[in-house]
Amino acid sequence: MRRDDRDEPFDDLFREIERMMNEMMNGANANVDFDSSSNVDNGFGMDTHVDIHETDDEVRVVADLPGVEKDNIELECDGKTLTISAESEHRQYDERVSLPTRVNEHTASATYNNGVLEVVFDRAEQSSDISLE
Repeated sequence: MRRDDRDEPFDDLFREIERMMNEMMNGANANVDFDSSSNVDNGFGMDTHVDIHETDDEVRVVADLPGVEKDNIELECDGKTLTISAESEHRQYDERVSLPTRVNEHTASATYNNGVLEVVFDRAEQSSDISLE
């Protein structure tokens, strides 16, 4: 069955999925020559992984940043979003991580060891009731 692309409302989506699949499959083949003009490297790709762990008292964000020096990592948080900016010799990484709950960004502590970044936040106090007089 042949698909008529002119009538397909999801054509752009299908093309993007196909492009990503081709990129992923070509990346696994060591014999493929990449054209540097089409190989855009705006992140750490499959080497990077971010996990968020939540308990009653804290929120813990763990990110893999292989090949990055500790001095080349910048962290910012507004209480709802953690921004991780990192840079290695060949790559730049910028990630905005939406936190599952509001945190107190002033209590944050961060460690970086063997390519693994860990940031721990205390949960923000719940909003207090406002009494109307």
